[in-house]
Amino acid sequence: MSAPLDPPPDTKDWTFVIEHGCADCGFTPQPVEQTGARLRATLPAWEQALRRPDASTRPGPQIWSPVEYACHVRDTCELFGQRLELMLNKDDPVFENWDQDVTAIEDDYFHQDPSHVLEELTREATATAAAFDAVRADEWDRPGRRSNGSVFTIATFAVYFLHDVEHHVWDVSG
Repeated sequence: MSAPLDPPPDTKDWTFVIEHGCADCGFTPQPVEQTGARLRATLPAWEQALRRPDASTRPGPQIWSPVEYACHVRDTCELFGQRLELMLNKDDPVFENWDQDVTAIEDDYFHQDPSHVLEELTREATATAAAFDAVRADEWDRPGRRSNGSVFTIATFAVYFLHDVEHHVWDVSG
């Protein structure tokens, strides 16, 4: 099965969710100490979405399938876990640019096996949740920057990250 036309790149700056939440998916910023628990709480929804018979089917010609969203969230968990480690161990690190749309094409998200993706997503989300659980109270204000200059603290980084995961649960649950 060949991939349909790839969705257009997402060029929206989603940093507004840090302060305002997201009207689309209903996300509200949380006490950052709950990041790990809220991330783990998404896993049953991912399991349900990836066990559906249509997990590899796009609901529209330019909308990712549940397995493509899950691949993105798996990779987001891994990347944000790495970036969290940088923020904890280096002073004001600058993160390399990550083009999620290029990754989706190069890693062929469309053709990945849903059960294998579920295993990987569960592993990455569990590890990233544990990393957020281990952040001490005096570390939440440590800074880091995206390559475009956006400045985060570990606290704002946690909110931004969690929105991405919960928004995509909303995408596949609707």
